[in-house]
Amino acid sequence: MAERITRAVATHAWLVLEDDGQVVGYAYGGPMKPRPAYRWSCEVSVYVSPSHHGRGAGRALYEALFERLIARGYRTAVAGVTLPNAASEALHKSLGFEPIGVYRNIGWKHDAWHDVAWSQRPLSELPDPPEEPR
Repeated sequence: MAERITRAVATHAWLVLEDDGQVVGYAYGGPMKPRPAYRWSCEVSVYVSPSHHGRGAGRALYEALFERLIARGYRTAVAGVTLPNAASEALHKSLGFEPIGVYRNIGWKHDAWHDVAWSQRPLSELPDPPEEPR
């Protein structure tokens, strides 16, 4: 986990949410793809402890993450949701993510194959040509 955090912070962002000194959630961004043409896009993810579901933690983490990604010069965020996960799908939709496709039976989790639904949302409008992300 420490390596993942170090990589994310170097180019994108990693945020942690605490409650009474305990980590209850995190959100981070990273490269969407390694090829240079995609450097203005990023993949984002959020995790919230079940004890804090439905309390706005995911929204708060994502909103703070998006601010940091915009400040660094990113244009588009993409997110994958392992299905089924109605709460995560609803969160992403409420934050402006639009569906772009589903990878079928691609993720092995909890002793079963799962589909992953992908969505994207704009972060910012950039000039043509855009400046390099910071």
